[in-house]
Amino acid sequence: MDEKKEIEKINDKDIDEETLFVVSQTFKALGDPTRIRILHLLFHKEYSVNGIAENLHLRQSTVSHQLRFLKNLRLVKYRREGTTLFYSHDDEHVMNMLKQTIDHASHN
Repeated sequence: MDEKKEIEKINDKDIDEETLFVVSQTFKALGDPTRIRILHLLFHKEYSVNGIAENLHLRQSTVSHQLRFLKNLRLVKYRREGTTLFYSHDDEHVMNMLKQTIDHASHN
């Protein structure tokens, strides 16, 4: 299918309110430099809150706040090991979009 027909196919569909909200919140998440840095770090492997804070030179409270936002959008997930939570990305589509956007911006 050519690009024009694909765009017409997309435009013919109405977006329900819930989908519209989730899409806008996802772009909101990707519109924040700190959250982009966290997701970029989690693209490669899982980290604890302290590990993220150390790698990105952020306060633990800042990382926790941002992870809560990302977790609510199901962009990150965690697993518990003892008393430590390890975070990883939870949405391959968004991570691919983020990677493509970073690659695009890097081609300046």
